[in-house]
Amino acid sequence: MENIRLIASDMDHTLLTEAGQLPPHFGRTLDALEAAGIQFAAASGRPLYTLQDVFGERSDQLALICDNGGVVSYRGTIIHKQLMAAHDYQRIARFVQEHTDGLPLICGIEHAVGARKDQAFDAVYREFYHQLIFVDDLPAWSGEADKVTIYLPHNNAQQVFDEAIAPEFGADFTCAVAGPVWIDITPKHINKAKGMSLVGRKMGISSEQMMAFGDNFNDKEMLAYVAHSYLVANHNPSMAGAAKYQAPSNEEYGVQQVIAKVLATRNH
Repeated sequence: MENIRLIASDMDHTLLTEAGQLPPHFGRTLDALEAAGIQFAAASGRPLYTLQDVFGERSDQLALICDNGGVVSYRGTIIHKQLMAAHDYQRIARFVQEHTDGLPLICGIEHAVGARKDQAFDAVYREFYHQLIFVDDLPAWSGEADKVTIYLPHNNAQQVFDEAIAPEFGADFTCAVAGPVWIDITPKHINKAKGMSLVGRKMGISSEQMMAFGDNFNDKEMLAYVAHSYLVANHNPSMAGAAKYQAPSNEEYGVQQVIAKVLATRNH
């Protein structure tokens, strides 16, 4: 662990508790990492503006891999932005509305965009997308966007993914189950590993000097990319074997426990 220079963690069900909270005193952990010369990265399906809200004034000392790699910010500066073509996200939104029981959200760079008929789910959406608008005709909206996320209120994300999303879009986009009620669709070759490689290039380090934590399929490429990979104990069972090591669950603050061990190696 002595050579670690970059530690990345997924947010939901990994770093955050089930109540959506950071581990206690995590700000102190971030300060300790900074003092040790170790860069922390939040690698999430959440957008930049939401991650900035979560970490507040410390966000400018972090790497933020947002929208599964669609936007990457390094210490306050956006170093990568991969937009989707309007005709692509419009087609995806229309397909989801017409052929699934899912509800599409177009993830704009400045705000997420939902269908006005789905406004009853505002509170669910806004937990992850702090900037949110609703429009009458979602597949007609156009603007800068880097992802489509699909909310599955019937808890059937894996089934909808297998039966509809993967067959329709898997060849042309990166599609991943992001939780029991979420599916993410991003441009081809965009994922959290791509984000890690961009941050590594900025820092002048290799994947051998990286550690990452995750729990679900949108973490899979990142966990394969880094030398020190961890699944939290509460990971999706289908992800078994996707990482070299296991950390305690998010409710036990497993990410913070492992980081404490990394920091301990610096204090010897």
